[in-house]
Amino acid sequence: MRMATFNILHGRSVHDGNVQLDRLVDAVKELDADILALQEVDLDQPRSGNTDLTAVAAEAMGAVSHRFVAAISGTPGATWMAATGREQPGTAAYGIALLSRYPAESFQMVRLPRIPIKFPMYLRGPGRVQVVHEEPRTALLARLDTPLGPLTVANTHLSFVPRWNRVQLRRLIRDIRGFPGPRVLMGDLNMTPPKPGRWTGMRPLGEAATFPADEPDSQLDHVLTDDDSLIVERCVAPRLPISDHRALVVDISRR
Repeated sequence: MRMATFNILHGRSVHDGNVQLDRLVDAVKELDADILALQEVDLDQPRSGNTDLTAVAAEAMGAVSHRFVAAISGTPGATWMAATGREQPGTAAYGIALLSRYPAESFQMVRLPRIPIKFPMYLRGPGRVQVVHEEPRTALLARLDTPLGPLTVANTHLSFVPRWNRVQLRRLIRDIRGFPGPRVLMGDLNMTPPKPGRWTGMRPLGEAATFPADEPDSQLDHVLTDDDSLIVERCVAPRLPISDHRALVVDISRR
């Protein structure tokens, strides 16, 4: 069974700055994942052609179950507010998605703690201190009926603020433990090994540099499990035609 996590940067190429849906389709088909966790996903955003990117990805991979959860309502970097889950159809949104070729018994959204105020922070990208208005963060949990047996799979995109993402991760792990095992956590955790394994008590299923995409030197994207019987057959981090991240892909089986 193949699992993959991919921060898609709303389908944008970092080389020409464009969003072209055929690139997203090609990327998803190349991954050929049975379970796919996506982050930075647009819904009805002008910058991505007012398209439902989750639906595009679901069709490309042949998903039988998929769900999008909005973290914000509005447009990142412009005008937005925290999503409430009661947005009207056609409302621009941005968040995460979980897609599966196997049936989902259930989906559940978890809202994670957020820094409620703007604050100054040194950002390595621009190389200066900027005032940060941290976006809300969410997680999406699904109970999936897979060939390896029932799995609880969680997808999330944690804060880039050091220590605060640790607070979010601990809250998420507390919630995940309320679901039946075995469990798999996937997503852009915005932290490097060995922190995710140490702070969750879960075992990494893949280790590879995923950021930045062209010459990766850090692993921000992770797949972890509390199931000791899962075996990693293969792990890769392919460069795809979209995003500033590489996807993390693991092929797993059971002892």
